[in-house]
Amino acid sequence: MCKKILVHCCCGPCATSSIQRLIDEGYDPVLCYGNSNIWPKQENDLRYENLLKVAEHFGGLPVIRQEYDHEAWLEFVKGLESEPEHGKRCPKCFEFNLRAAYEEAKRLGIDCFTTTLTVSKYKNSKVIFQVGSQFDTFEQIDFKKKDGFAKSCSMAKELGLYRQQYCGCEFTMNEGVVEEDA
Repeated sequence: MCKKILVHCCCGPCATSSIQRLIDEGYDPVLCYGNSNIWPKQENDLRYENLLKVAEHFGGLPVIRQEYDHEAWLEFVKGLESEPEHGKRCPKCFEFNLRAAYEEAKRLGIDCFTTTLTVSKYKNSKVIFQVGSQFDTFEQIDFKKKDGFAKSCSMAKELGLYRQQYCGCEFTMNEGVVEEDA
């Protein structure tokens, strides 16, 4: 097991119980926010601000914010715009974000990385693991396990975090996919 781990964080609520679990298991997390899929930019900024609250809650964990490049993300998923949520576009989106986290971990000399995406009951961890397996330093941690999703909802409410209503990309905004516990 690597001790220091870069954690791709999709948002504050998903980071809560995921970070707690990593700390409890002896990891030293470095948070990484690089989500060029999240649209509009104001939504991306709001999710980042909430991640900063989570980092502060855990004693001021380091947070790296990668460049927001929505145009690059759109180019990466080109041709998949009409795919539904959980369709062919989602694995491409995961690949875009995981590749950015992988490169960031390499740049920082951190031996492994993972993602908080697996905590959501709306995301298929097996698909995320399949995409992540192309990166030799990806740690397959299913944060849904050990009651992770329920804990994330509880912690997000406790911390007063903004809880988004869609995955992040403009293609799912109006699909009615609710990304929070009802």
